[in-house]
Amino acid sequence: MIFPIRSVCFLFLISIQIPAIAQVWEPDNGDGTYKNPVIYADYSDPDVVRVGDDFYMTASSFNCAPALPVLHSKDLVNWKIINHVFLHQPPADVFDKPQHGNGVWAPSIRYYGGWFYVFYGDPDFGIYMCKTQDPAGQWEPPHLVKAAKGWIDPCPFWDDDGKAYLVHAFAGSRAGVKSVVVLHEMAPDASRLLDDGVIVFDGHENHPTIEGTKMHKRNGYYYILAPGGGVATGWQTVLRSKNVFGPYEDKIVLHQGNTDINGPHQGAWVELANGDDWFIHFQEKQPYGRIVHLQPARWENDWLMIGEDKNKDGIGEPVASWKKPDVEKIYPSIVPQTSDEFNTPHLGLQWQWQANPEPTWMFPTPNGFLRMNPVIMPDIKNLWDAPNLLLQKMPAETFTVTTKLTFHHHFDGEKTGLVIMGRDYSYLALEQQGDKLVLQQVTCIGAENGKPESVEASVPLKNNEIMLRVKVKKGGLCQFAYSPDGKKYTDIGKEFKAREGKWIGAKVGIFCIRPDHNNDGGYADYDWFRIEK
Repeated sequence: MIFPIRSVCFLFLISIQIPAIAQVWEPDNGDGTYKNPVIYADYSDPDVVRVGDDFYMTASSFNCAPALPVLHSKDLVNWKIINHVFLHQPPADVFDKPQHGNGVWAPSIRYYGGWFYVFYGDPDFGIYMCKTQDPAGQWEPPHLVKAAKGWIDPCPFWDDDGKAYLVHAFAGSRAGVKSVVVLHEMAPDASRLLDDGVIVFDGHENHPTIEGTKMHKRNGYYYILAPGGGVATGWQTVLRSKNVFGPYEDKIVLHQGNTDINGPHQGAWVELANGDDWFIHFQEKQPYGRIVHLQPARWENDWLMIGEDKNKDGIGEPVASWKKPDVEKIYPSIVPQTSDEFNTPHLGLQWQWQANPEPTWMFPTPNGFLRMNPVIMPDIKNLWDAPNLLLQKMPAETFTVTTKLTFHHHFDGEKTGLVIMGRDYSYLALEQQGDKLVLQQVTCIGAENGKPESVEASVPLKNNEIMLRVKVKKGGLCQFAYSPDGKKYTDIGKEFKAREGKWIGAKVGIFCIRPDHNNDGGYADYDWFRIEK
């Protein structure tokens, strides 16, 4: 099975690195220590694998495309995006339209027999597997390992004797079953399951909503790392047994304790080449999404203990700062890409759409700009249903986004601008009205429920070249502004409080739409998109 031509071309384009210009959050303190979070952005349900001296991370991407980001690090602190596993999410007839909160849930990444494997659960369609021999190159397209409803959070495991297994949990919203862990025997090539599975752990009594399963083996024990307690308030549980099918005993090894890090759980145990242990997990921090933390870990009596037990209750708590992992070398400070100068014919890896993309929505150019075409949106109630929003994750608690564009508008109703997107959203956009150009700040409260937009402010424009800005303050408070020359910016409209999307954080980006079809519609040329402190 091969990718369609347009998918191959797009994946090649997005695999090109665009340097990060502005680092609005730097976890590397530059003195041999780091601070949490190591990624102040929405990489929920992170999983990491070490191969030699390299670390690779993936995370949930839900309905966003390209899907399944692949990040690389040399020290677990400094990360950059190097790829996405695939561009078009199957089945296409579903994901060609926005499917908020659906799609790729809680992936796992593993390396076995010279291959990198990523497994993910789609709660509506089943468990998928993708593989490659080069995580920065082309991945094989998603293979449906098991068609199922509500099977989520899968992780493959290959035992010392070559036998393969798959562990997973359930989404009660689809399966009608939750808080149990099931283990299957699996074909060694990871192509199919060999049985219907057996329950190896029931979390109902002490670990409700147990999920996010990750399986390992160490010192004769089989381990299943599984968070319990839910996204915002949960804890990290470790299950262990001398037999792969159990019975498994359980222990809580990380919780919030007396810290301000709520729900520290669901992530990856990583062992360094020198034997040191680390754990990567998320913290839900709306509207920014599930941000990524790094915790020191250690083994005590064959239990993985995570964080620092300051209150001596036998359970670890997250650390705010710590000595960096000992990888024998010092690597430069790097963060996931944000700003994009649009100076090459390649879209930066930080960008995602709200659905499977069409190639005519935008064109990178070698001429120093990105061209966005106004996509016809005749039937949508608001931007919640618009697939062609070009968005990226919010990269810090406070930051400023500025973009420069020239709008070549042709017909009434054509619109383009800068948007903060979530269940509520707001944007600053240029629109042709009666052959004239206006600038509007527009807000939509309750977008997911089909609520209408409201115009907060409107000013006429004389020129079609402009710079748009949004300044994001603590708590996601956003103030839009504009400038005709880039020297003086004028605030416009009301302050807007960003709100998360469905299972994801709020996002920031650009869009271009029109209400109906006209031959040779207008277009918007975006010169650059910069994120700064």
